[in-house]
Parts: sequence; C-alpha cells; structure tokens
Amino acid sequence: MRIGMTLIGLIACCAVVVAEEASVVPGANRYYLDPDMDVAVWVQRFEGESREVFAERSEILAALDISPGMDVADVGAGTGLFVPLLAQAVGRTGQVYALDISPAFIKHLRARVSEAALENVHIVQNTPTALKLTAASLDLVFLCDVYHHVEYPQRFLGAIHEALRPGGRLVIVDFERIPGVSRGWILSHVRAGREVVVEEIEAAGFERTDKPSPVVLEENYLVEFRRP
Repeated sequence: MRIGMTLIGLIACCAVVVAEEASVVPGANRYYLDPDMDVAVWVQRFEGESREVFAERSEILAALDISPGMDVADVGAGTGLFVPLLAQAVGRTGQVYALDISPAFIKHLRARVSEAALENVHIVQNTPTALKLTAASLDLVFLCDVYHHVEYPQRFLGAIHEALRPGGRLVIVDFERIPGVSRGWILSHVRAGREVVVEEIEAAGFERTDKPSPVVLEENYLVEFRRP
C-alpha cells in the first residue's frame, strides 16, 4: 500500500510539473528587471500629459471609491504615479502597499516615499507569480496598465485572490485592444483585449461588478471585480 501511494504521489507531482503554467508574454518584463535601468526615462514616459492614465489620474482615483482606513495594493506601481494619491485617499488609518518586480523601480519608490514622508506606504518587491503579502489583508488591489505585462495570469490572479479579503475588490485599468481601432503600438504590445482579460479574471474566481465605469477613457478601459 505504501509503495502504491508513493507511486501515486510521484505521478501527481509529475502531472503538476507538466501542467505548470507557461509565460503568456515571454520577455515582456526584461527591461524592468535590469537593476541598472534608467528610471528617469520611465518617469518621463509614465508621468507626462500625453499618457492618458496620467492626464486622467484624478478621475481614475475617484473611480476606485476608496474610503479612509482601507488597505490598498498598487500592483505594478512603477514610478509611483498613484502612490501619493492612494496614500492620501486611505488616510492615516489605512495602508498602501506599492508593489513592483523591478529592482530599479523599487529603489525609486523607496526614495519617493521617503522624500514625501508617506508613513502609511509600504514598498514590496513582488515576483511574476507572487505578491508577497499576507493572506486576506487587502480591501482593494489596483493594476494600472500592468495586466498586459502579467506573464503567468493564473498564478498571479490566484495570489491576488488570496491577498484580498472576502468582498475585496480588484480594479484593472488597461489598454483597449481593438484591431482596426487601436494604435499599432497597442496591437503589437498588448496581448489580449478586454473580453479575454475579463474571462481570465472571472476564471480565477472573481465576480465582475455591475457598477458601470464612472471614468471615460479613450485608449484604456476600467473594469472592477469582487472576491466573493
């Protein structure tokens, strides 16, 4: 019996290895993983009026419907565009976790948070498959122009699901990918359109909320989900 159970265990282990999720966008984050990356270049790209989510940052923040005391994670925080806004929204009794996989962005975020004395902000270097946060510790997870860089959506969404409290929300802002409508750069850079993204997130155990997006975006969309 023990030998039989051992064989079953080995077979199951092999099956898990074979079925391990493969990257859906190999190399999508290679620039960000360079510890010597020039962050100033990305600050210029991410925090200029020509970028829609920067120009509409106040409206996007309002759409997150954040109350004082909430615990929020900005996953893929990058240069920290939304970090000070989120810190102010949650107030002194709330907490903001700014996550990124990029060592250069993490260094930049730490300096930005320290300079602004944002005592309710915590910087966390996550991985492509794990958030490195306590289970059931968050009220809201926010990803802005980040989902198309997620290499392992099943595992990553599973990590988000685990980190959210029951009833917690996941809000995604990402590029519309519509052939014949979206810019060529978006079509070549973004792997999936809104419908596919929604399907992947619902398959990970989230429920899309019926609340219509209160912000009007031209090149991006905003969708909200809830962890049951």
